[in-house]
Amino acid sequence: MKKIFVSFICLIITAISFAQSKPINFSATAKRIENGLYEITAIAQMQDGWHLYGNNPTVDGLEPVKFSFDYENAKPVNDISFNHPSQIIPDPIWENKKVNVYTGTVEIKQQIKITDIIPSSLKTTITANIGKGKDEFQTAEQIVELKLEGGIEANANSIKLSSVDINHPLNDCGKKNDTKNSGFLSIFFLGFLGGLIALLTPCVFPMIPVTVSFFTKRAANKKQGISNGVLYGLFIFLIYLLASIPFHILGNVQPEIFNNISTNAWLNIIFFIIFIVFAFSFFGYFEITLPSNVASKADSKSGLGSIGGIFFMALTLAIVSFSCTGPILGSLLVGSLSGGAWQLTSGLAGFGLALALPFALFAIFPNWLQSLPKSGGWLDTVKKVLAFAELALAFKFLSNADLVMHWGILKREIFFGVWILIGAGLTLYLFGLIRLPHDYKGMKISNGRKLFGVIALLFTLYLIPGVTPTKYANLQLLSGFPPPLHYSVYGKENVIGKGLEANVMNDYDKALQLAKQQHKPLLIDFTGWACVNCRKMEENVWTQPEVYNYIKENFILVSLYVDDKQKLDIQKRINNYKTKDGNLKDIISVGDKWATFQSENFNQVTQPLYVILNNEQQLINNPVGYTPDAKEYKAWLQCGNETFF
Repeated sequence: MKKIFVSFICLIITAISFAQSKPINFSATAKRIENGLYEITAIAQMQDGWHLYGNNPTVDGLEPVKFSFDYENAKPVNDISFNHPSQIIPDPIWENKKVNVYTGTVEIKQQIKITDIIPSSLKTTITANIGKGKDEFQTAEQIVELKLEGGIEANANSIKLSSVDINHPLNDCGKKNDTKNSGFLSIFFLGFLGGLIALLTPCVFPMIPVTVSFFTKRAANKKQGISNGVLYGLFIFLIYLLASIPFHILGNVQPEIFNNISTNAWLNIIFFIIFIVFAFSFFGYFEITLPSNVASKADSKSGLGSIGGIFFMALTLAIVSFSCTGPILGSLLVGSLSGGAWQLTSGLAGFGLALALPFALFAIFPNWLQSLPKSGGWLDTVKKVLAFAELALAFKFLSNADLVMHWGILKREIFFGVWILIGAGLTLYLFGLIRLPHDYKGMKISNGRKLFGVIALLFTLYLIPGVTPTKYANLQLLSGFPPPLHYSVYGKENVIGKGLEANVMNDYDKALQLAKQQHKPLLIDFTGWACVNCRKMEENVWTQPEVYNYIKENFILVSLYVDDKQKLDIQKRINNYKTKDGNLKDIISVGDKWATFQSENFNQVTQPLYVILNNEQQLINNPVGYTPDAKEYKAWLQCGNETFF
């Protein structure tokens, strides 16, 4: 603990020293020249010994100072200029070529033209190349906020509603039990299921009898063998549990960060690529392992004996089994992150428990080892079936990116078409009609494999209506995985007869105005393009006639997407919005606005969340989250509607 504390103090001192020894610092102001034309004046202050590179067009790769902006309609209209001549020096970093540099304090000017609406403030990122001596060179970046004369000020009052009192709704009816606990429980069981699947992979299953036999034979007596096996299982559980700690630290810094991570388009693209790679690895085309020295270091510690040795044995198992457990953990990570750090902890706890239990149980009851099936070709079949599953999951990540960015490349029917092809491939493989690496002609197909082939065939046939515009396209067993019904190659009208048409309204101000005109309560649906439970509610609960008709007749429904990456109109963007917790954030996209609106007014950042407001924007009853029981959900709706009148 002393070493950890000293290391922590040293880290803080290093960070402070680095911040204080920053080689260059920028400040900037903007002056209005004429309508839409501004001149930016940036002052660069450099520490002794450092120099700023100016314009050097004859030196390839040496870029001058550059200004970039967070507003797409702000463009530079001329080259940068400096307030005094540069020094010309032979620079050893650039093969002693003569370069233009500035030292000390220098003033840099850049004119920009802003078309369309002019905001009240603008953020610019100043990028500059700096050097020192013979071998120090770096690219410095700094974000500076500029105040623009004559710009339009965004209305921050549109985020926090003074009329909403989350602790005192007009009626306490509809109050639910703690839905988070049920959410944690479901994620825990999903993680447990993932751990059971991981047990059947070739990286883990053969380790069970080997490890248990090691403990029973090396122990001085039966009691010690049992305690070592149980301790080994406990350490496996704790290793996966402790892996979630960094996410709790992140969550304390910014609660919305998990939703931002899980719906980030480029992160989902990366996961799509990773899962494709994992799938081909599972097929047997190549093998993915962590660097051998990582496993070797952990394994070298496992011979220490006593508790320390058992811990490193558990750590070694977690490392060497990564090629099989990695894809399953990746699915769990992304699938649970949007719910927050505690949901991730629940999932990893379930995964670790499922992986640990066999080692502990077989250590207590070693005779059970005789009932374990022998390792063989069936493990390779399991791995290849998982490869098809990974391939299907990969397109879920691509779909998430496509939805939040509105690319339109993976509409609902195309998504199902891809899954049908994958399902057909799995069916043909299980029946032995196609061969993958390590398969050979004339392989015997077991009855169990044929049975799973029939299941794969039936599942593939179940998917086929999903590509049609018929009422059978709402495949309720898969709600949440494919894109929503209205994200269709047949157009938004595809939702008619299969979902709630009112769901197409996404403008809060228009919905509120309509609610006042028709004297109806406003039902807010905080949702997300990549939200699984949101799709389940829309396609399984909202489609129930009693719920569908009740919402349509008694409410104005507006769906607010918290993960929508489309940028707001410039007059609606807010730089450095101060939240009720005192944090500063930029509200740039549609998702930024509605995620902040939800957290500021209703103290929640998870989706779905349903809120009922009256025409004065007062909270009528307690908000509710995922409610798969249609009767329970309708009772909550009735509670709000009756209170309104």
